[in-house]
Amino acid sequence: MILEKNSKLIMIGDSITDTGRVRPVGEGRNALGNGYVNLVNAFLYAFYPELNIRVINMGISGNTSRDLRERWQNDVLDLQPDYVSVMIGVNDVWRQFDLPQIPEYHVYVNEYRDNLEYIIKQTKDKVKQMIIIAPFFIEINHEDRMRALLLEYQQICKELAGKYDLIFVDCQQEFDHVLNYHHSCFLAWDRVHPDTTGHLLIAKAFLNAIGFSWK
Repeated sequence: MILEKNSKLIMIGDSITDTGRVRPVGEGRNALGNGYVNLVNAFLYAFYPELNIRVINMGISGNTSRDLRERWQNDVLDLQPDYVSVMIGVNDVWRQFDLPQIPEYHVYVNEYRDNLEYIIKQTKDKVKQMIIIAPFFIEINHEDRMRALLLEYQQICKELAGKYDLIFVDCQQEFDHVLNYHHSCFLAWDRVHPDTTGHLLIAKAFLNAIGFSWK
């Protein structure tokens, strides 16, 4: 596994990361929210107690990549992490569908790429590794308009992770596997905010990507 002993891992994103974490810094007992960040922390301590990894949740509900870019210095770099995990993008897409009449809330593909690449450039030389978790949409129909558009944002994550030699995490394939057997409402009524099973799928994809051993 890539995480080294006594290292600090910041996990940042939107509401899927936030999940009720403590403000201003989500770290410590009962501070990590009730989503995948908390699950990742639990698995790390259950399977690798000797590593004593510090996991910090800096997700903020409603954030887009534009918001992350604006708060990156204060909420990530100033905390001097060893590793940074980023999952952002679903709101960049969603606002184009749930608020189509307010274009200033939309973050289109080109800006999304610029924002994510800016974040990567600001960070990659200051940490041991970055992990890019692509946003997902809990919908099996590839012709769904939001799913089709989100694919472009997922591809940007994959391309930039490859360009800068970062770890890429594909949660969409984890959700799609379950959706072959169950309707999307089994995991999330709005197809965006997953239940505990969905958060476990994110945690599973993340841990596999960083070389976690299910010993």
